[in-house]
Amino acid sequence: MRDLAERAVDTAKSQGASYADCRIIFTKEETISTKNGNVGDLDIGEDIGFGVRVLADGAWGFACSPNVTATEIDKVAAEAVRIAKASARLKKGDVQLVSEPTVDERWQTPIAEDPFSVSLEDKLELLFSIDKVLRSDPRIKSAEGTLSFKDEHQWMATSEGSFIDQQLIRSGAGYAATAVGNNEVQVRSYPNSFRGQYMSLGYELIRSMKLLENADRVREEAIALLTAPTCPSGVRDIIIDGSQLGLQIHESVGHATELDRVLGMEANYAGMSFATTEKLNNFTYGSPIVNLVCDTTVPGGLATLGWDDDGVRAQRWHLVKNGKFVGYQFNRELAHTIGANRSSGNNRAMGWSHIPIVRITNLSLMPGEWELDNLLADTEGGLMMETNRCWSIDQWRLNFQFGVEAAWEIKGGKKGQILKNANYQGITPEFWGSCDAICNNNHWVLWGVHNCGKGQPGQTAEMSHGAAPTRFRNVKVGVGN
Repeated sequence: MRDLAERAVDTAKSQGASYADCRIIFTKEETISTKNGNVGDLDIGEDIGFGVRVLADGAWGFACSPNVTATEIDKVAAEAVRIAKASARLKKGDVQLVSEPTVDERWQTPIAEDPFSVSLEDKLELLFSIDKVLRSDPRIKSAEGTLSFKDEHQWMATSEGSFIDQQLIRSGAGYAATAVGNNEVQVRSYPNSFRGQYMSLGYELIRSMKLLENADRVREEAIALLTAPTCPSGVRDIIIDGSQLGLQIHESVGHATELDRVLGMEANYAGMSFATTEKLNNFTYGSPIVNLVCDTTVPGGLATLGWDDDGVRAQRWHLVKNGKFVGYQFNRELAHTIGANRSSGNNRAMGWSHIPIVRITNLSLMPGEWELDNLLADTEGGLMMETNRCWSIDQWRLNFQFGVEAAWEIKGGKKGQILKNANYQGITPEFWGSCDAICNNNHWVLWGVHNCGKGQPGQTAEMSHGAAPTRFRNVKVGVGN
């Protein structure tokens, strides 16, 4: 693969490229799902191809192919250069890449058990066992479970002299029970909604998740929601669990600090951001206990890697430090727009057939000092909210509303009755400014987002958000109830 990747780079240079890189990618995936006692989806496949990205006459060109042969490499590399030269006729300025040291290294996701070595029979047995528990009460009308695994091996060569051999492996699992009755339809999921929890780990993740052990509780909570009181409307103190807070981080901090979005490169599709460049190092994003950190080195993160698709080594940096806005997520091309002398390493592509773009990486709210029981005891008249059900946020990443699967009232410092149809609303800096207590490392979990969409043509990317249960004061809840 190295010879072919370097051949693509050499061909592009011979055709007039000032910069070139080639990524050859082999991907193996397995997704198994069950629904109501039957196999739902069974998607097992392999894929290989390559993409060549070049700079010629100061503009980008990209071409790709599933045929990884020397002849096709030459053809596609030359095509990428022709596209770049054609694009240059409409450029506003030359693309500028900030420098990055060259490397010749290999990196692989550390795993304990290869998920593809576990038999399909064992995986189906686990899903059917969960399904049986969930549907043991007739009020559960739908039970769905999923196991998903991915192994992506990439060989990347650049005209600057780098060669990177990188293998990324991730596993995921989850299930949901839908209860129907009392003119209600209610859902509870485990360990998270939208197909569960995903991490850069092997099958050891699945064995550690206690999937079957939690099925009874999940079923009973779904049924309890059918007759539960509706979440009250008003202003309350709320404690948000880590899985819901992970999505809150993703939507109100992750996308808001993508520098391409800030600069308007996503304006006609996904919107822009309130976190404009004059606010960098000059804006209060949250309360003094709010520290939001990007980390492409954190173990288990879905965006944990050796290098991004610009050949930039993994790193760790603050976006928000002690409540102050101090950083962006960007690539080599955009570094100069904020005076940075190095990329933050956020350039990633979906497979071999897409050009890399700026993507959210692992972004986490750093843990505080509270035990959850102590935080509950310190909260009077509040609500605890758990597991995302739906969300909406405006194009500036300012005004948002999140709905959760379940909430519990907090009375006398303890969790009380379960509440249905709970939601909360806020404005990003005001919301993070109301954060006054964060649980400690004992409650901190790295939650995976495996389906973040962005770009035209659309691409999906994966990342993780670490969070522990966190309290926010005086938040508007029960909107629309």
